[in-house]
Amino acid sequence: MDIDSAPTQRSPMTKVSDVIHSFVPSKQFKPPSPYTSYTSIDFDDSGEFAICARTDDTIQLYNTRAGAHAKELKSQKYGNALARFTHNSSNILYASTKVDHGIRYLCMHDNSFIRYFKGHEDRVTSLALSPSNDQFVSASLDNTVKLWDCRSPNPQGQLSFTSAYLTAYDPSATVIAIASPISQTVCLYDLKNYDKPPFANFDLAELEDRFAASHGQRDAEGWTGLEFSNNGKYLLVTTNGAGHYVLDAYEGSLVHFLHRPSVSRMTPYAAPGDPLPPSESSSPSYTQADAAFSPDGRYVIGGNGSQAGMLVWDMADKGMKNVLTPKHELGSQRALGVVAYNPRYNLIVSAEKEVTLWIPDLD
Repeated sequence: MDIDSAPTQRSPMTKVSDVIHSFVPSKQFKPPSPYTSYTSIDFDDSGEFAICARTDDTIQLYNTRAGAHAKELKSQKYGNALARFTHNSSNILYASTKVDHGIRYLCMHDNSFIRYFKGHEDRVTSLALSPSNDQFVSASLDNTVKLWDCRSPNPQGQLSFTSAYLTAYDPSATVIAIASPISQTVCLYDLKNYDKPPFANFDLAELEDRFAASHGQRDAEGWTGLEFSNNGKYLLVTTNGAGHYVLDAYEGSLVHFLHRPSVSRMTPYAAPGDPLPPSESSSPSYTQADAAFSPDGRYVIGGNGSQAGMLVWDMADKGMKNVLTPKHELGSQRALGVVAYNPRYNLIVSAEKEVTLWIPDLD
């Protein structure tokens, strides 16, 4: 099937388990140059629109309902990474990659900046928006995590860590998780008492040692993402190595190691804290994770590392000694750099050199 001429109609949000095995590429958007790559994907609250940050200092807006490219936004002077929708579908946040380390708040309707958030002294590695309001949290290589409100240019709070590169809100917007790959820990904070010690501290050092020996896992500096499942039960720590960790969000115990069985050395993309490629390299620097939860929290979808295809892990499976192999492998012409599952519809967006929309093949 020619994916550029395939149907783009969205499937309604039927039971994910009924369609998860049947996703196929439906529409593909090729960039103007083969030397650019996409580094992040995000959906607005309605699920109708997706934004993708690209290494040519542009942000691309797609209408997933129509299966069409909608707009290109340029940030040539400051660069861009980690583009995120606010709860207003016309407004986005993104981190600068040039000149300064500020976070920019942009109205896409007239391409004008609403506000700048300055204070980080090194590259921003994580942006997470609150599920309930326009507060957000950022992490940086400057060893700080800052709490912000879109209505004010000044941070509402700050925490200092050793190499805290990743952040996430839980679905209730009352807890924030902060991951430090160097210390191999994930800390949970009560958002109302963020200046107090964390109420939970998950040490993953033993897990890292165990799976490094048995599965060729890269070291702890290969963590690429942090995400709560929508049901609040699980916490996903993604890596650019041979697998990902699914933790019990309450106890921190390992639920599954999601093994990518094809090769041990997985992706060429740098995780926060990894050395960046040379500035003249066409490889992307830090990217969003290439794995994500399905909206029902039962599945994790993700790239197959350096191999083409998308993997699906079913957390209802028991696995062997907490190691879970993929339940399904979905066809793709390329390796997938970043992946996101639409929170409202059975639609997946993946990106590397191209942006691809995936829908269930109901036939």
